[in-house]
Amino acid sequence: MRASRLVSLLLLLQSRGGQTAAELAHELEVSVRTIHRDVDALSASGVPIYADRGPHGGIRLVDGYRTRLTGMTADEAEALFLSGLPGPAAELGLGTVVAAAQLKVLAALPVELRVRASRLVERFHLDAAAWYHADEPVPLLGPLSEAVWESQRVQIAYDRGDKTVDRILEPLGVVLKAGVWYLVAGADGQPRTYRVSRVATVTTLDEKFERPADFDLAAFWSESSSAYERDTPRITIVLRIAGERLPRLHDVIGDRPFKTLVRLDEPDPDGWFRVRLQFDWPNEAASQVLAVGPDCELLEPLELRERIAAQARRVASHYEAPARSGAAPSEVDRPSAAMPTRVRS
Repeated sequence: MRASRLVSLLLLLQSRGGQTAAELAHELEVSVRTIHRDVDALSASGVPIYADRGPHGGIRLVDGYRTRLTGMTADEAEALFLSGLPGPAAELGLGTVVAAAQLKVLAALPVELRVRASRLVERFHLDAAAWYHADEPVPLLGPLSEAVWESQRVQIAYDRGDKTVDRILEPLGVVLKAGVWYLVAGADGQPRTYRVSRVATVTTLDEKFERPADFDLAAFWSESSSAYERDTPRITIVLRIAGERLPRLHDVIGDRPFKTLVRLDEPDPDGWFRVRLQFDWPNEAASQVLAVGPDCELLEPLELRERIAAQARRVASHYEAPARSGAAPSEVDRPSAAMPTRVRS
């Protein structure tokens, strides 16, 4: 325990510069007296550490001193190499930087930890993107990230869906969520979120801004995500569905709506389940129910049932008459028994 604390103390001083004993004690959750004993122990082991007295004093390392990462634990080394996502790093323009940093850390590790870290990279790979979703092009992520780093105002053209608007922003951070990049930026004095793929143009302005001292990107994202999920419009529906189609329903609507599913104790002539659940985004409910397939029927609410019936009739009308070309499929068009089909794992 003490060895780990000594390494943490050393790395804190190396990364932050001079710190008071009280600051170090608070960070490491020990007493000031313990910090002084740890400083004495490091000094006795040959670490060039010293304490300045006075109002502007503190505990410091000799300028230029750097320690090798011999205090890193096996779990810490593995976590470091598992957390380096190559795709997002490349999109940020940091792919080669991350690779070079990992090589340097690997070289600094003891032999045993080096072997374990290398083995982890060989056996585990993290892919942040979801299945069946093409990566969104984010050609302007680089200049936006640079503006975040330099605290530089930017002017962007942003596609809202219905129209493109111009905004002058103070970029505060970027977030990767399920393979999608978002920009968090101040606008009109309030932090707001913008989908990077919808940014059409970026102009970096010759204006610096003062980053709010109390702004915490992780806390903001957590709070805004919770608010987004809390305020998402929902609709309560009743379905009758064949039991074997429940996994398909889960795939279509997602985890959170599926968790609201309650089975109703009502008999069904076909032996199907009758369930009640909440769908997110009422405007998308009709297409989602249809996407589950024919072994799923919406019973309530009546208005949504009528909307689904109207959509189904429109779809069916396209197939009631021959195709517009009037030609039957050729032998080339017909699937062959030898042709492979998609297998779902």
